[in-house]
Amino acid sequence: MREHDEHTDFDTGFDHADDLRRRTKKAGREARRDDDVAPARRGRLTEEAKDRLARVREDARTADVPPEGDRWSTWGDAEQGPEPHPSWLVTDLSAVDRELGVLKTGKEADVFLLERATPGSDRSCLLAAKRYRSNDHRMFHRDAGYLEGRRMRRSREMRAMANRSAFGRNLIAERWAVAEFSALTRLWQLGAPVPYPVQRDGTELLLEFVGADGEAAPRLAQLRPEPDELLDLWRQLVDVLGVMASAGLAHGDLSAFNLMVDDGRLVVIDLPQVVDLVANPHGPEFLERDVRNITGWFAGRGLPPELAEPREVTDELLDLAGLR
Repeated sequence: MREHDEHTDFDTGFDHADDLRRRTKKAGREARRDDDVAPARRGRLTEEAKDRLARVREDARTADVPPEGDRWSTWGDAEQGPEPHPSWLVTDLSAVDRELGVLKTGKEADVFLLERATPGSDRSCLLAAKRYRSNDHRMFHRDAGYLEGRRMRRSREMRAMANRSAFGRNLIAERWAVAEFSALTRLWQLGAPVPYPVQRDGTELLLEFVGADGEAAPRLAQLRPEPDELLDLWRQLVDVLGVMASAGLAHGDLSAFNLMVDDGRLVVIDLPQVVDLVANPHGPEFLERDVRNITGWFAGRGLPPELAEPREVTDELLDLAGLR
C-alpha cells in the first residue's frame, strides 16, 4: 500500500498560514532595526522586542479567526479525498469550520463533531474531525508488527521516531494519519462501506460523519440485534472482509467497537493499523486474529456456529488475497 506523503497544491488566492509567517518575520526584522530596542547579543532580541513580536503574532492569529466559526476551511491546504467528491460535501474555500463537541476520546486520537458551512448560504455539512495526538503520543499496541511492509522514510526521521523526540512523536502521529487516510481512500474507491475520507491536514483527518442530526450511529458492540438482523450484519461483514482481502488488506484491529451500524448498514471505521497481507510477513496472523475476534462476538450473540467458524472464514479470505 502506498502512503500519500505529499500535499497537493491549490491556488486559493490567499494562504492564512503564509500570511501569518510573513507578518511575523516582518515584525522580527522591524524589532531588530529599531534604534530604541537593540539586541542584547548578536542574533538575539531584547525582552521588549520579544514582547512586541509576541503581540504581533497574537494579533495576526486573532484577526484570522472568522466571526462565524472557529477557523476558515482548510480544504484548500489539505490532501483531499477521492473524486468525484460527494454532493453533500462543502468545498468552498470561503467556508468556515465550527466545532460542536467531542464524539470520542482515545489513547492515540480524539474525534470531534465539526460543522463546515458557507456564510450567507444554506450550504453546510457535518464532519468527524479525527486528530492524532503528537506531543504525548503513545505508540499503538505492537505497532512494530503493523509497520512491517510499509515504506520507510529517511534515516533521520526514522531515528527521531525511534528516539521518541518531539519531532519524532509528531512524525509517528502523522504516519498513522497518512496510513488511515490512504486505506480509507482505497477502500472507498473499491466500494467498501467506510466513511468518505474528506481530507488530511497533518495529523488531522476530516471524515464523513456517520449518523444523523449530530448524533453518531451506534457501535456494533452497543447493539443486541435480533436473529434476522444479526444474520444480515454478519453477511455484510463477510462481504466487506472479502473486499478488503481481495485488495490485499486486513483491518488489523477488528472488533465490534470498530464497526458502526447506521440505519442497518454496517460501516467499518478506525483503520490506522491496516495491514498489507502480502508485504507484511505477519499479515495472515493479523487477519486470523481479526476473524477470531469478530466471529467470537457474533457467536456470542447467537449466530449459528457453522456460519462463523473462524478457521473456515480465514481460509476463504486468504484464498481471496491469493495467499493460499
